[in-house]
Amino acid sequence: MAKLRKFVAYRRVERPYTRISKFRKHNFVRARPNSKIVRFNMGDVKKDFTHTFNVVSKQDIQIRHNAIESARQSCNRILEKNAGKMGYFLRIRMYPHHILRENPLAAGAGADRMSTGMKKSFGKPIGIAARIKKGQTLFEIKVNKQHLAFAKRAANRVRQKFPGQCAIVLEEKKQAQPNL
Repeated sequence: MAKLRKFVAYRRVERPYTRISKFRKHNFVRARPNSKIVRFNMGDVKKDFTHTFNVVSKQDIQIRHNAIESARQSCNRILEKNAGKMGYFLRIRMYPHHILRENPLAAGAGADRMSTGMKKSFGKPIGIAARIKKGQTLFEIKVNKQHLAFAKRAANRVRQKFPGQCAIVLEEKKQAQPNL
């Protein structure tokens, strides 16, 4: 299996060039790789929680789908172990649409027989990524007051899995005042 290229090559957000035509031979993107993200909502969807942790991006960046799935698994493991299956709600607030591609070039002796250089250099699809803008919420974790410490640890784990810088923002739900 081919080694995954370092994400430094895809981290910057540039103008996407993904020509899709109604005629197949004019398409530049021939196929779309499957996303590795299994679920976008986890925990108790219906319950009302008092506190929300949002993981917010501090810069424009692209995040590959395997990094999103890795963050989801590690965050969900912490929350499920400490708060139980129904003691939290976790939502992924981004979706990987952008197709990443690669034009593999061989280096070394005899490499001229393997590749065509930069002729037809659009590249083959190797994965997909979510394009993130500054200030966009990436993950949302909702818990009650007794599980705040675990939720903060889980949000910090998510932040460590992503390239670039992220902030953790805590929001407390306001209780409705009764009318007298």
